[in-house]
Amino acid sequence: MKKDYAAERGALLAELDGLRVEVDADRKIGYLILDRPPLNIVSYTGRSQIRAIIEAMDEDDDVGVIVIRGEGGTYTSGGDVKSFPDIPFDGMSDLAWNIAAPERCTKPVIAALEKYAFGVGFELAMACDFRLATKETLVALPEINLGEMPGSGGSVRVVKIAGLTRAKDMVMLGKRIPAEQAKEWGLITEVAEDSDALTALIEQYCADLNAKAPLALRALKRVLNSVYDTSLKVALDIEGHSYEKLRSTADYKEGIDAFAERRKPEYKGR
Repeated sequence: MKKDYAAERGALLAELDGLRVEVDADRKIGYLILDRPPLNIVSYTGRSQIRAIIEAMDEDDDVGVIVIRGEGGTYTSGGDVKSFPDIPFDGMSDLAWNIAAPERCTKPVIAALEKYAFGVGFELAMACDFRLATKETLVALPEINLGEMPGSGGSVRVVKIAGLTRAKDMVMLGKRIPAEQAKEWGLITEVAEDSDALTALIEQYCADLNAKAPLALRALKRVLNSVYDTSLKVALDIEGHSYEKLRSTADYKEGIDAFAERRKPEYKGR
């Protein structure tokens, strides 16, 4: 029996559900925009589409850095709660796989948080490499208030990033955490003054990341994510072998030559 997997993948992305994609090829930035005003809630279908879009951008040579942002000055208030009862009973036990797409992506992924970063939106952000927010942003995993718990990796990632005591205080009480406090906990990378400052910060991060050697960035992201929850011995082996492999790349030679010649390197991803 023949299967047209290409058609199935195309059908998934044929009509985006509350999402929009833009690519700035000149700056090598791919934008995945949550676009369902006023609060940009994420649908059940949208979760699969988010995964597929990130996977596609990961293969796109015009994209060096991926940015996930909400339309209209709001990141997202979370999932489409009212539709949850319509999902088959065994259809939501692996939600974390789709939402973890930024972590599996080989390219850097930035989450831009404004106003609300709740529920699945915050879970998606925690799977990203960088979380940039405005000072008025609130982050939360409020599922306990619905008689549920986070189901897309949220409780697990908060524990690993912020620690057990803070995770219990935040998640078991469904607290909304201000951006500055979230930064102190390690849940946010950097806080900007307002939306305009956030845009400038995003562009600066993208420019800085795109100036790095792509192969080295890819290897470093893989190493950091892999060693985060493994033993020291295994972690050191992973780091050492990755370091050794990068020594054979043209980018490594370019980096050394540029250093010796006191110029900016021009990396080609080879």
